[in-house]
Amino acid sequence: MKIKRATVYLESDLHKALKFKAAETDQSVSELVSEAVRRSLHEDAEDLAAFRKRAKEPNVAFETVLKDLRRRGRL
Repeated sequence: MKIKRATVYLESDLHKALKFKAAETDQSVSELVSEAVRRSLHEDAEDLAAFRKRAKEPNVAFETVLKDLRRRGRL
């Protein structure tokens, strides 16, 4: 894996917490940040896949959903 350098500006409290976690887990701050970004992008990819999968479903107005839930005793 090729590593690229980036400058990231963090709030001082967040940076301090990252340094503590890095020391506790025997990881670098860079490793922790990379993993957090990787997880976030993975979640985004899952969300986008779900949106694409459901793109052809009909749109239903929120009020219609509420009425249906009330009618069925779910709300």
